Amino acid sequence: MPELNFPKFSFRFKSNENKVSIFDEIRKKFIVLQPEEWVRQHCVHFLITDKNYPKSLINVEKELKVNGLTKRYDIVVYNKDGSIHLIVECKSHKITIDQSTFDQIARYNLTLNATYLMVTNGLNHYYCVMDFKNERYDFLNDIPNYQ
Repeated sequence: MPELNFPKFSFRFKSNENKVSIFDEIRKKFIVLQPEEWVRQHCVHFLITDKNYPKSLINVEKELKVNGLTKRYDIVVYNKDGSIHLIVECKSHKITIDQSTFDQIARYNLTLNATYLMVTNGLNHYYCVMDFKNERYDFLNDIPNYQ
């Protein structure tokens, strides 16, 4: 897997039947290592290690309903009160982030109502804060650390 634009992290790997898996600290199991999973695991470690988000408030790869369709978000970080602080959409490093990626996370946020959004392909990271009053998101240089 390629080097990504994240700090260096230690990961646990295992190989089984010619497939490499990476250990997910949140789901507490090994996940087949695909390009998007490589980005997702870096992002999880970034949130925990660099942004100090507690593991207990992070959820990975869960289903949600958007306009009657079943979708899966990549990463959600909750506030202590159960509301959603942050949604992260991860793409493979091979995928260029474009308007359709932001449209996707914005559709998810119609259901989730997160305060912050992050979109990453592991090489480029984009951070936004929601302006619910004006029904838009504003770009940020970074997301806040956990407080």
